[in-house]
Amino acid sequence: MLTKKPVNFISMYQEGRAMFSDLNPAGDFRYGYLSSEGDVVIPLQFESASDFHYGLAVVKIRDNQFALIDRLGNPVSVFNYFFVGNLGENRLSFRIGLNERYGYIDLQGNVVIQPRYSIALAFESGRAIVNEFDNFRNRYGLIDQEGKYIIKPKYNDLINLGENRFAVGIAIDPEKPYLGSRYAIANWKGEFLTEFIYEHVSQYDQGIASVSQSRKSYFIDRTGNRARGLPIVEGADSVALVGKLVRALKNTRVAYFDRKGNLVWKQNTIIPLTNRYRVLEKKFEPNKDFVVFYPQVDGLKNEKAQENVNKKLKTLSNLKDIDLNEQLDYTYSGDFNVTFFNNNLLVLELEGYEYYFGAAHGMPTKTYVHLNMINGRFYDLADLFQKDSDYEARLNEIIQNMIKTDRQYDYLFPGAFKGIGSNQPFYVDADHLYIYFAPYEIGPFAAGFPTFKIPFTEISDIIDTKSEFWLSFN
Repeated sequence: MLTKKPVNFISMYQEGRAMFSDLNPAGDFRYGYLSSEGDVVIPLQFESASDFHYGLAVVKIRDNQFALIDRLGNPVSVFNYFFVGNLGENRLSFRIGLNERYGYIDLQGNVVIQPRYSIALAFESGRAIVNEFDNFRNRYGLIDQEGKYIIKPKYNDLINLGENRFAVGIAIDPEKPYLGSRYAIANWKGEFLTEFIYEHVSQYDQGIASVSQSRKSYFIDRTGNRARGLPIVEGADSVALVGKLVRALKNTRVAYFDRKGNLVWKQNTIIPLTNRYRVLEKKFEPNKDFVVFYPQVDGLKNEKAQENVNKKLKTLSNLKDIDLNEQLDYTYSGDFNVTFFNNNLLVLELEGYEYYFGAAHGMPTKTYVHLNMINGRFYDLADLFQKDSDYEARLNEIIQNMIKTDRQYDYLFPGAFKGIGSNQPFYVDADHLYIYFAPYEIGPFAAGFPTFKIPFTEISDIIDTKSEFWLSFN
């Protein structure tokens, strides 16, 4: 253990200091810094903090007061502003008030670029990305240290790629800028090296960046031209160099190619359960923004039952008919996992994630399937219990007690749990029943899927141990 006692958060080390946060003796959440040995070199005292650069870090002392400190915590400069941003080449972005625009100050607090920006990022290599957002439209541009525009503020996006190169984006649909951008490459002088043709551009590394265009990915050099001696990978979302190989990522699936483009390795699409039973991974991609990896089972003796099972798995995996060229207002990705298999019972986890462009976050979904691989039957929660048992009341009592006594459930909305539903989501393993809820149902989004783990031994008196469901995995 690096620190003398556990703390809430520790950042990566920069210049021999790691920012950390925890409650101070007064019970307030504050930030401080650790030495490389894990000792507290700057005590918990700041309301916010940043990593060290050039031997200095920006910290918030209190409302409307920020400071630059050295590596021992001594203040170098104090700024009485509503906000002060990260340090970049003797410039810091600042904002006078909550509804004011951003400008830049020097290390002494003198205004060097007047406030006019809705976004003002830190300077790197004499350049800073800014945005003059207006009337719900982005107007990204690139300025020098005097505030002169190197790239005029009229673009939907602008990304620093490193090595004095930038990805400049125009909106795919000007009426819906939140749908994303197509990118061109520009240099430090603001000169455009390519057309606006790329859907994705990576950071430059040793003169090489990866790009994606029209369902293929490849590498470009600093001139914006395709890099020699490296392949084009069809169907990949992105590519990266890993030693002598090219790693390709497509919808969370990984494959490796040699530098001539020959496939070296790809992920397996068959999950064997027994010599007879297996789960096949299938892919459904009707549109670039909609892709689902879904399961199909194989090996059931009854072919009609297997056909019906696989049809239902498609439905539960949220397969939809979507036009190839339709521009969706959202992205959807689906996937699955085999979470449990014993005797004849297969438990599959079907995951989904829907994200509407411009939203703060997407919405995940999770469905568990309990399938008998002998007869193709799907089981519900009620199938686990004796028919005359009031299992809902029993489970409600157990869950209520867990909420009251277990600190891990302190994050739940007070009084939100009202009891399980008739179609309550659940899953099982060899020894436990798990009852779970969707995000926001009884807790905040950050809590994910609140789950209650109940040992079978605690409810053995109401389990129907002669039921088909129970016997399928016991």
